Amino acid sequence: MGHEVELKLEVPAKSIAELKRMRSLQRRNEHAHDKELVSVYFDTAKHKLRKHGMSLRVRHIGNERVQTVKANRQSAAGLFDRHEWEAPIAGDTPDLRAARHTALDGLNGKKLEHTLKPVFETRVHRTVVPLERNGSRIELTLDQGQVRRGRKSAPINEVELELKRGRAADLFTVARDLTRRVPARFAVRSKADRGYALLGDQPIVAVRAQDIVLDPRMSTGEAFRAIALGCLQHIAANEPAVREQDAEGVHQMRVGLRRLRAAMAVFSDLADDEETAQIKGELKWLTAELGPARDLDVYVMGNIRPLQRSLPGERGLDALQHDLEARRAGAFIRARHAVSSSRYRALMLDTLAWIEAGQWTISDDELIGATRRRNARDFAHDELARRARRARKKARKLARLDARGRHKLRIGIKKLRYAADFFAGLFDGRKARKRLRRFERQLKALQSSLGALNDIAVHERLACSFVGGRGRKRQRAFAIGLVSGREQSRVAPLREAAVQAANRFRKARPFWA
Repeated sequence: MGHEVELKLEVPAKSIAELKRMRSLQRRNEHAHDKELVSVYFDTAKHKLRKHGMSLRVRHIGNERVQTVKANRQSAAGLFDRHEWEAPIAGDTPDLRAARHTALDGLNGKKLEHTLKPVFETRVHRTVVPLERNGSRIELTLDQGQVRRGRKSAPINEVELELKRGRAADLFTVARDLTRRVPARFAVRSKADRGYALLGDQPIVAVRAQDIVLDPRMSTGEAFRAIALGCLQHIAANEPAVREQDAEGVHQMRVGLRRLRAAMAVFSDLADDEETAQIKGELKWLTAELGPARDLDVYVMGNIRPLQRSLPGERGLDALQHDLEARRAGAFIRARHAVSSSRYRALMLDTLAWIEAGQWTISDDELIGATRRRNARDFAHDELARRARRARKKARKLARLDARGRHKLRIGIKKLRYAADFFAGLFDGRKARKRLRRFERQLKALQSSLGALNDIAVHERLACSFVGGRGRKRQRAFAIGLVSGREQSRVAPLREAAVQAANRFRKARPFWA
């Protein structure tokens, strides 16, 4: 088995030719080579391999045939880290005997072999250029072509950087040189993803966070890297949905941002330097750009439309909805512009470089080094215990907390919940899993009540800005009064529910004990 680590970028079609004209590449043209690749992907009629997160292809290279099995959804480092198995075969169809001891082992058998069929193919012109940077060897690959299924096709224009020898930091230096020349963004979808999308004419949809798999033998540094990569993957995977102005896509990207920032807080003993602070600042910028779209969407969908159904024909509500829909549309355009900007593309690349080769990975500070090498399970035990102890202390006072205090408790509960999710795999066993499920239910109930109270506070601030607008002021004020009254009637029950949830949380047994 080979473990392939690479950075893959998607660029406009014209950028491939522009990159080939770069002087830094032209100087090495004598070492570059071109080839035409035809790859046929196989699966069952019901796409069994796809459902198990795998792909199987046979690549035609002249008269040679190479079979490749990829498990491209197993790793938390899904952006550019995957497992693959290659083997030469004799014919144009898969040879499952050559796929033994691969990810296909659990599915392999005569039945699978008889049900496999070609589902789509890719035709790509590939240019491979070896590069040297500060003693590191990096292979640059330029792919241009199509994925095809009958008359349907979709373009492929990708740049791939693979570190063959040396430092990951040098790979990112080359990547930044390229992205300053052309507008490149993470290739969130693999060629196989594009092919399957072509098969089903699948719409662009929001993506939820994938499970982060940790090994109890990991070091704390390795665990942080896996968690941060999983969070970054969640953010990047929702970029297409945000560009399509999908409300759930905006929500999921914000969740990914919160999870990454929570991970940075959990591992602050490991990563607390100027570079980390700069990444945090840019993550906050992106969160702020997405915030208005999410807040207005929740306000309209959760308040205005239900009231319109219960009070049909109310002119004030119609006027308010008209104004809010315009603001909501503008907020979604703002979010789309944010993820289409060069600032966003730089943030994604800089964050990935920080995860892979940031100062925290090489710091010679003795405390940071000791934390980096510490067993991840021991670190998780202490961190979860510390955060739970702090959250219980605040939860005891919940009935007396004002809106600001409840907000701080909500943030603490949210970070604890993310930490529990990050570290869950480190504490195996039937008893631990049972306690984890109970612990997460109690955290979720408390977070839900506190979140609803926070939404009401956010909506009050939004309402103040609506009343101050021009035209139809009286109608708008009346409608906002209806909305605010409806929400205020929920405050007391939500406070009571939060207090009850806090009491249950305080009695929860730790799953990490």
